Amino acid sequence: MQEMNCRAILFDLDGVLVDSTALVERHWSSWAAQHGLQSAVVLEHTHGMRTMDTLRAVASHLSLDLEQEAVLLEKTATADIEGLIAVPGARELLLTLPERSWAVVTSGPRSLATRRLQVVGFPLPDVFITAEQVSQGKPHPEGYLKAARLLELDPRDCVVIEDAPAGVQAARAAGCSVIGVATTFADAELKAADVIVPDLSYVRLASIENDMTSSSWLTLSIMEMK
Repeated sequence: MQEMNCRAILFDLDGVLVDSTALVERHWSSWAAQHGLQSAVVLEHTHGMRTMDTLRAVASHLSLDLEQEAVLLEKTATADIEGLIAVPGARELLLTLPERSWAVVTSGPRSLATRRLQVVGFPLPDVFITAEQVSQGKPHPEGYLKAARLLELDPRDCVVIEDAPAGVQAARAAGCSVIGVATTFADAELKAADVIVPDLSYVRLASIENDMTSSSWLTLSIMEMK
């Protein structure tokens, strides 16, 4: 068993708290087919990325209004909840955390992220960083730096939980420790994380220590692989 200490956990959303892989792949594969693109190529640029960043990577050569296309894509994705479920262990971990000891930092828009949390029955965080609140998406660290600032914490006192290489890179650049969750990518692609687990059932809150400041120290136990 391994332990990690922090004052807050900064969660990515898709692939970490909610399993939306089937939904995302269905959504983007359909869009790729409509525009004559190979779905495998498009999907390489979707997980962990903002919609606009994905479009810039795969559709800049098409005669499309990318901003309008992003709005339409996000509207469709928000309405589609078929197959959306909680990642194993996510509910149990969230329910043990004190208030303002966690945040969500996602590449999705606020409407979509809120909808997905509500569908699986999770609370909305006090600090909720979505695509509209950053000028640069992952792998840029802006989102994680902003979440730490709003929690009034040093990023080095935060643990990020991510499922995508772009997110791991963003967390590293922000100065955070990182737990990689191999729900979307293979372990080898998350190797920059401090530790890699199959899902959140392997991460437990072991203890809370109040040092008379505005936030407590959390000790996380990382369980051995089954």
